[in-house]
Amino acid sequence: MHDSVSTQRQAGDTINLALGHPSPELLPLEPVRKAAAHRLSTGDRLILQYGLEPGDLGFRRLLGRFLGLQPERLFISAGISGALDLICTSLTAPGDTVLVEDPTYFLARKIFGDHHLRVVGTLTAENGVALEELERRIRHEKPRLLYLIPSFQNPTGATLAREAREQVLRLCREHNVTVIADEAYHLLGFDRPSPPSFAELGFEDTVVTLGSFSKILGPGLRLGWVHAAPRLLEKLALSGLYDSGGGANPFAAAVVRSVLELGLMSEHLNTLRSTLAARRTVLYDALTARLGAGFEVRYPEGGYFVWARSTVPLDIEALTERARRHGVLVMPGSRASVGGAAAGCLRLSFSYYDAEYLREGVERIAAALTELR
Repeated sequence: MHDSVSTQRQAGDTINLALGHPSPELLPLEPVRKAAAHRLSTGDRLILQYGLEPGDLGFRRLLGRFLGLQPERLFISAGISGALDLICTSLTAPGDTVLVEDPTYFLARKIFGDHHLRVVGTLTAENGVALEELERRIRHEKPRLLYLIPSFQNPTGATLAREAREQVLRLCREHNVTVIADEAYHLLGFDRPSPPSFAELGFEDTVVTLGSFSKILGPGLRLGWVHAAPRLLEKLALSGLYDSGGGANPFAAAVVRSVLELGLMSEHLNTLRSTLAARRTVLYDALTARLGAGFEVRYPEGGYFVWARSTVPLDIEALTERARRHGVLVMPGSRASVGGAAAGCLRLSFSYYDAEYLREGVERIAAALTELR
């Protein structure tokens, strides 16, 4: 699917609004070039050596300062995907149950499946996971893990309020459930900051928080972090993967250390938020103007995605296929849904295209919708 989008974006190319990538112009080549030159100029050959299992302490100190977290509770990972796989290896056994929001990030489900975990959905409300439903599910299913995307969720764009976050953590502590908070988009709040990270709420024995540079710097770095209580991090460090290979991506971590040391991250984040916020507004406005009264479109306050729900009977799979014939790709909600709750929905990304292509993509969806109606 990814190869179907030309990075040259010539007229007539397929527009892939299913793609959750930063666009090429959002990848900060010059700051990373400057950071790499800075790191290499130190003459430290050890940046090419195997790394410590938790990651370079100097990098963790800088990252902790940037995030407002304690470095001894940080563990460097190969992005959130690598962290999820490592957590499943270290904290679960085949047959364990993991609760996920319905809908949720569709590729996380694939990682859980690789570890032979039983995936059960719990319904979401307008602003994140529905707490009464979550409590019922926990009591009935007795899960090992609860996987949440609390800020600007993929796919819905919803954000869980601070009070609700604390209620989730109290509930999971009571029932001995480990919360995996995937905060890939936590730093991408446009209109106002996200509520406090799960890492800041004082429930360290209950929660493992995941962050990543993939959405805020560059996916090719394959670099992220885990924040958890030291006893949990020790389990990760003892895995065969890290015992054999050392820390995750020491060279990439060394370059990003210089990004932080040189003060380049904050400026880039400000530019990134501003650009994404403008694109969000373009896509939202186009969808509300062109899809008509038959769709309810959520206005996200951050992240990468707009979520649109059909309010009238509509075959979303047929719309997806018809849209493809019109030269635009969209992701049907069914792909992100565990129990079918999102069958009448679409996830559309604003991260990869500028305003012209976002508007054109919506025009193509509208044309497909007209044919179906």
